[in-house]
Amino acid sequence: MTSAPDIVIVGSGMGGATLAAGLAPTGAKITILERGRQIPDDAPARDPWRIYTNSAFRSQETWLDEKGNAFEPGNYYNVGGNSKLYGAVLIRYRAEDFEEMEHFEGVSPAWPFAYDELAPWYEAAETLYQVRGDASLDGTEPPHEGPYPFPPVPDEAAIRTARKRLVEAGVKPFSLPLGVDIDRWLSAGQTGWDGYPDLRCGKMDAETCGLAAALSHGNVDLITGAEVTSLTADPKTGKIDAVTYVKDGTETKLTPGTVALCAGAVQSAVLLLKSSLANSSDHVGRCFMNHNATAMIAIDPRFRNDAVYQKTFGINDWYLSAEDGGKPLGNVQLLGRVTPDILKIQVPQLPGFAAKWISGHALDLYLISEDLPDPESRVVLKDGKIQLIWRRSNMRAHTELVAKTRSTLRKAGFPIVLSRLFDGRVPSHQCGTVRMGADSKTSVLDPQCRSWDHPNLYVTDAGALPTSAAVNPALTVAALSLRAAETIKQELAA
Repeated sequence: MTSAPDIVIVGSGMGGATLAAGLAPTGAKITILERGRQIPDDAPARDPWRIYTNSAFRSQETWLDEKGNAFEPGNYYNVGGNSKLYGAVLIRYRAEDFEEMEHFEGVSPAWPFAYDELAPWYEAAETLYQVRGDASLDGTEPPHEGPYPFPPVPDEAAIRTARKRLVEAGVKPFSLPLGVDIDRWLSAGQTGWDGYPDLRCGKMDAETCGLAAALSHGNVDLITGAEVTSLTADPKTGKIDAVTYVKDGTETKLTPGTVALCAGAVQSAVLLLKSSLANSSDHVGRCFMNHNATAMIAIDPRFRNDAVYQKTFGINDWYLSAEDGGKPLGNVQLLGRVTPDILKIQVPQLPGFAAKWISGHALDLYLISEDLPDPESRVVLKDGKIQLIWRRSNMRAHTELVAKTRSTLRKAGFPIVLSRLFDGRVPSHQCGTVRMGADSKTSVLDPQCRSWDHPNLYVTDAGALPTSAAVNPALTVAALSLRAAETIKQELAA
């Protein structure tokens, strides 16, 4: 490794790993700094009691909420970032999500470019992450040049029955685009993948796809256990001239030509705030968004759910508007299988026999509504600690989405429908803190994901997203990263 690489990438999650994959073929010297380490092969990856209680994978750090109370965030620091435990839903933002969209309680602003600009990068990201899906089943699906690289992950028998009942209830379930080789996954253990860490056995995540592609080139180095503590900029040129990190108690300084910050929506903003950089607009840390999300369990004593993985279809019937022509509500998708153990962990007072009965007769869903950008919803530093001031928005839409879904499930023959709204401790697709835009006064990045203030600084994690839309952001982050890689390639060649 050289102390003066051409490119330093901070973070190996979906943004950093994909950017590295896009840049690796250039031959440029690339150093990836990851504060975490690789999840070991002997980790308790299929043990829900080690994942959902005192997690063997979550960091031990604490943040402060709006009132200054400490809490443990559900974020992960390891090679591959949060994607190691994600649900592997690799879905495109809808074309309308790139345009100004009016909601019940505000407006989702337009992106600095239209869907068509990102479409070819979506296709490239789907190829890199080996997406399984069927673009013909969802009426809201934006235009595709061709089919997904692989056919959809198949429904299990119980899920086929549930899909059929929902069709009869009047909605149009579609196959979720997924990054999972289901045969490889199940060969390593009979569990779902949603929320379970991948040990390189079938989940298409930042480590197994983006990082693997990058590290197949000899010009790319990955340094783990390397926590970046500061960036500095040349006061005359504005260029980032040093990246300082600490590994095993030793401080090291790199002097790269280009820097890409991909540490996650919260940590990227925090690093810029600590370094007093990229903030001439006073928007670093602002417009924090975290999907309004609800877990729902629909129970029917006549329905027997013996599925293992479950998470194969979604519903977008109310994504752009309700049936009556109302405002957008959001996305519904299956959760990974909520087993008796997981149910017991979430509701400790529930007797074991009851948890087993409920799990065996229930369908588990995840409801997502857009969180609108608000400059007062933000990440700040308070006495050196991260404070997350999240101001929920657009809750009327989410309340209506929950009501529509509950009504439809009852019509489909599930008489008991229970739900729980996720709170701020759950990272439901954090984004927006270093957002890009067309105006340097109201955004941190230009439309190429480059800092307005520092010509050699890019941010390609979810912090760059101008809006949260109402679908999983991973594929959009990957597409933006590949697009930014093309911009950086052109600069390297100049």
